[in-house]
Amino acid sequence: MIQDFLIKVAADYVLILIILIGAYALVFKIPKERRFKAYCRILVAGLTAYLLAKLVGSIYQPEALRPFELMGKTAGASYLNNAGFPSDHVLFATAIVCAVWFETKQKSITWILAVLVLVVAVGRVLALVHTPIDVIGGVVFALAGSLWYLNSKE
Repeated sequence: MIQDFLIKVAADYVLILIILIGAYALVFKIPKERRFKAYCRILVAGLTAYLLAKLVGSIYQPEALRPFELMGKTAGASYLNNAGFPSDHVLFATAIVCAVWFETKQKSITWILAVLVLVVAVGRVLALVHTPIDVIGGVVFALAGSLWYLNSKE
């Protein structure tokens, strides 16, 4: 019972903590004169990652059913009614980590967020809503979107 609760927290609610910490860093750790360009890069990187993930996900799905469906169990976390590749939770969380790292250079905050992304990824797999390849795909597509940060001249 407590194990199911902890898995649900890891799979669903840790993302809220990532969003709050990321928002704090992106609002208060970027100098005011750099914010507009930084926010534009963050938006373009996030949209690129999301669109790339959805495009590839519409072409390639490693499995038609989610793990809980294959095992005849109940999902241990929230999920969208799709095949699941890549994990949107992990994609979004990783995109936040990349934004914080590239735009603020705050190593301590970035490491905390990276550990929390790992918690979310493991939680999504333990909750049986994703396979390991789904969460790895989420990370890979977020990193692909982050290539926009390399174009920064600041």
